[in-house]
Formats: sequence, C-alpha cells, structure tokens
Amino acid sequence: MHRLFQVATEEEIKSGKITDVYFIRDVEILKEKGIFKHVAGEARASTLPQSWPWAVFAGVEEIAHLFEGVNVDIDALDEGTLFGAEDVVMNVSGIYTDFAVYETSMLGFICQASGIATRAARCKQAAKERPVISFGARRMHPSISPMVERNAFIGGCDGVAVTKSAELIGEKPYGTMPHALIIAFEDELAAYKAFDEIIDPSIKRVALIDTFDDEKFGALKAAYALGEKLYAVRLDTPGSRRGNFLKILQEVRWELDLRGFKHVKLFVSGGLDDAKIAELNEYADAYGVGTFISSAPVIDFSFDLIEVSGKPLAKRGKMSGAKQLWRCEECFQTKLLPKGKKPEMKCACGGNWVGLLKPLIRSGKIVRDLPRPQEIRKYVLHQLGKLEKIY
Repeated sequence: MHRLFQVATEEEIKSGKITDVYFIRDVEILKEKGIFKHVAGEARASTLPQSWPWAVFAGVEEIAHLFEGVNVDIDALDEGTLFGAEDVVMNVSGIYTDFAVYETSMLGFICQASGIATRAARCKQAAKERPVISFGARRMHPSISPMVERNAFIGGCDGVAVTKSAELIGEKPYGTMPHALIIAFEDELAAYKAFDEIIDPSIKRVALIDTFDDEKFGALKAAYALGEKLYAVRLDTPGSRRGNFLKILQEVRWELDLRGFKHVKLFVSGGLDDAKIAELNEYADAYGVGTFISSAPVIDFSFDLIEVSGKPLAKRGKMSGAKQLWRCEECFQTKLLPKGKKPEMKCACGGNWVGLLKPLIRSGKIVRDLPRPQEIRKYVLHQLGKLEKIY
C-alpha cells in the first residue's frame, strides 16, 4: 500500500513490526531450539547528554499501551521523575520470546520523550516564574508533533502552539501572530488592528514588533494602537540584528514604561536556550522556545537482561540481578539496591527513603493510573523546586 507519509501506524508499532531485525532472528532461533526462559531486564542510561546532572523520565504512558496485552510484568518510575546517570528507570520481566521484538519501540519511546521533557524542564528552571511556550513543532516531522509538545508540556512548558498537541493534553493552544500576516498587510499597524478586530476578544493581544520596525518604535506603535488591550509585544529579532539583545529589551521596557505602558509585557522568541533565558530574565516576561526543546538530544537508554530463570546474569559492564531505586524524600540522594533489600536506616539528612520503581504492568494489564499531563507537569515542577532549595 502506498503511503503519503513515511510513518509507522499504531498497529505496526503495537504488533512489534517496528523492531531491529536481529530481534526477529533472535526469537526465531530461541523458538526453534525450544528455549522459552523467564528473564528480567532493565533500562538505564550510563551517561546523560551534555553532562546533565539530572533528566526527566518520560514516555511511560506509551510504554504502558505498548505492552498492554503482552504477558510481561513492568515496574517503572512515575512519569516525570527526575533521575540521574546509572539509575534504573524500568524493569521488564517475562518469557523473553514474548517481548523481545518490542525493545526497539520501548527504547524509542523513552529515549526521545525524556530528552524533550528534560530540555523543557531546564528552560522552565531558567525562566523561573516566567511562562515558557513550546514553539518547536515546525522543526520536527508533523506526525510526532503531539508527542514533542506533550513532553515539552510535562517537562514544564506552560503551553504549546500546535492545535492537535493542545487537544492531546487538554489545553488551549498558545500563539501570537506570524510575520506573514504583517507582510501580507504590508504594514504592521494595519495587521495589529485587523487582529484586534477579527480574533476573539478572549485571546490575548500580543503584537509582533520586528517585521519592519525597530523594536523600540514598533513597541510604541503597537502600544498606541491597542492601548490597554495590548497584553504584550513579541520580539523575534533575527540573530543578525540582535547585537546586545538584553540592551534592546531594556530600551523597549524603558520607553514603554516612560509613556505609561507598564502593563505591556515583553515576550521573547527565536533561538533561545536555557542559558540565554537566564541572561534575559531581567527584562523578559515570557519566552517562546522552539528548536532547543524539539530537537533535544535523546537520553541514551539501553536495555539489558540481568536475570535468567531467576538467576542473576548480565553481560560484562552491567550489574546483574533485579534492583530497586531508592530516593530520600528530603535531599533527593538515591541508592540502587538489589530488589527486596531496603536501606537500613533513614538518610543522613533525616529524610525517609522511598522506592521509585513501581508496578506499571502485571501479566499484560495496566495496574497503575496514568496521570493527566497537568499532574505530571506539576510533579516535575515540584521536584525542580526541591532541587533549587537543596542546591
């Protein structure tokens, strides 16, 4: 069948067709030889990209649906849990030939989702209380835009731009106006007035001010045109024109305040990352972040067998035997211990140890409530707040 777009269907993923061929050969050989052993395996990342001290675990909901109906047991971190290099994030156990072909999809789900959620969390952490909106869908294949923006949202973004993505997470999409609108009118002022005339009044008026005008004069033009209705001006200044961008923001803020437009906020977009956000916080009120989040490096999770027929067994370089990841509720210190063994006492800081790997699948049935994206985002932000107090 000819396909319009080069994507896998849900049915193909669910049936195990999206798999590296050596897993198919693996299963063929084991079945032919009558080897149907019960095994346990674990997912973990030996290192994190760019020396990150932590990352956000994401993709759990898709993992649950991938393995629903497959005769396996899975323990996993709650979606949104912060973890570090070498922390086990998921255990899978069952007859190996029943689930071997799902390893490729399983890793794909958590590797990319966790990278996106982590970049979003880093941006939100840098922005502090200022809103961060995901603008990165146009940098990715459209078939995965909802996945990209869903994980940007749970990582901490305050909103997403794409309509289908917003529908997926149960939020309203965020957006201002494109340069194309202003160019089509051949005049910024005419575009601002048309937007205000036609678009629903419940939508905040945010004027894009850098299409033809200098930022300072563009901001004043928008402010005088829309007055109290103007919520913010957006600066999407090209890199070739930015110069000292913090100084430009300072100048715009000064001129607006001087003329009685203190209510107008400064919304910044274009080429932002967590470091640039931290630099601009003095004057910026909100951020639109695109490529930095949507093209996040994947978390390089691997999946390794660590038990065969109940016996600890792993390849060299890996620690055999099933494990539990423990975290102190107060200081976030973690301990990796053999499954069934608990920390002997409270953490040195006085906090209690909590086991993080919890049942997700039992005999192919989802046994955990899958929280809404809003709940996961709240959990991520809570952890980021704890980190700020600790460090």
